[in-house]
Amino acid sequence: MLHIVEHSVIDSIKLIPFLFLAYLAMEYLEHRTGNGIRRWLKNADKAAPVMGSLLGAVPQCGFSAAASNLYAGRVITLGTLIAIYLSTSDEMLPILISERVPFKEIVGILLGKALLGMTAGLLIDLIRRRKKAEDRGSIHDICEQEHCHCEKGILSSALTHTAQIAFFILLITFILNLVLHFAGDDILENLLRDKAVLGPVLTGFVGLIPNCAGSVVITRLYLEGALGLGATMAGLFTGSGVGVLVLFRVNHNRRENLKILLLLYGIGVAAGIVMGFLPV
Repeated sequence: MLHIVEHSVIDSIKLIPFLFLAYLAMEYLEHRTGNGIRRWLKNADKAAPVMGSLLGAVPQCGFSAAASNLYAGRVITLGTLIAIYLSTSDEMLPILISERVPFKEIVGILLGKALLGMTAGLLIDLIRRRKKAEDRGSIHDICEQEHCHCEKGILSSALTHTAQIAFFILLITFILNLVLHFAGDDILENLLRDKAVLGPVLTGFVGLIPNCAGSVVITRLYLEGALGLGATMAGLFTGSGVGVLVLFRVNHNRRENLKILLLLYGIGVAAGIVMGFLPV
């Protein structure tokens, strides 16, 4: 039990800097910037999915957690959010490196995730701009929900938001680690192993689990040869770490959250199926 608590605390602490910087940026934009900066950010959204997908490729799911907060405050677009989710690497990259996987293969996987994130993000934003569907809200939506008393100042508000979300992540991470500890990683391995036809569908679902266990199991099975490239990539595409978990916590529109979850899953699985037909 002590090991589970320690592991949960460590996982949650690693996210705190990303959360704090995200909230600090949001508070600054809301309280200190003028209309000129806001218009610049809105125009910059057109290229934001490209940068988002590159940042998401960094082996740390903190970017996806920060992105969820930024989207809830409508600082970034849906396309940028999905781009970051799809490209997020979580524990995949450290495992590939530790197992001495050829550099070319690692770069290919990272590029595949980043390119899909860019493409999907840019396309989503293009469609939404044409439909004029992007809701440009503000940090006040989160402030009203969390009762953080933002009038006390930028730093105080950012710390309050960070503490609230960090505690929520710690609680859910502890519960997931507890379940996985007693159920064992074998339950995920047995679910995915030798499922050639349903591989991408199942791995895509496992990737949605807001815990590093999903990406660890998927990567390990890929290295053992138990999962093909398509099934592996489907799970890695949908594996956004705690990003989706944070989204459901800070974005009050539950129907929108479900649509984002289904969109992430659909894109990831579809891309995985297509990649399964590519010559390795």
